[in-house]
Amino acid sequence: MNWQKILFPILAGVALVAAWQGYGWGGVALVGGAIVMYLLLHFNRLMHVIKKAADRPKGYVGSAVMLNAKLKPGVNLMHVMALTESLGEPLTPEGAQPEIFRWTDRSQSSVTCEFARGKLVKWTLYRPPGDEAAAP
Repeated sequence: MNWQKILFPILAGVALVAAWQGYGWGGVALVGGAIVMYLLLHFNRLMHVIKKAADRPKGYVGSAVMLNAKLKPGVNLMHVMALTESLGEPLTPEGAQPEIFRWTDRSQSSVTCEFARGKLVKWTLYRPPGDEAAAP
């Protein structure tokens, strides 16, 4: 069970009740405004990431090696999309768990990421043979 999805509404409700008991309608307005601002900031970030990803080819990343270095276990798919500025090429059918996506760069190096319930579990960097010889 994902507690983050449940925890925010509970904390928001507790904050609203505490604001009502402590400051009346002014406190409710202040806490309600802070909650709406928090939600708008997250919505704005989501739209920004999706807009950037819509302008790039699906499954493309500037450098697969740099993406591999920046990835950390537990980050969500939106964070990886923000790093790559691209939607990943899906390797599993829609709705299947775990979800697997691939991002490839110009040199055909690729990073394959596995997400379980939206969180990054593991990833693999693939570099084509002969790629090391081309490096100075």
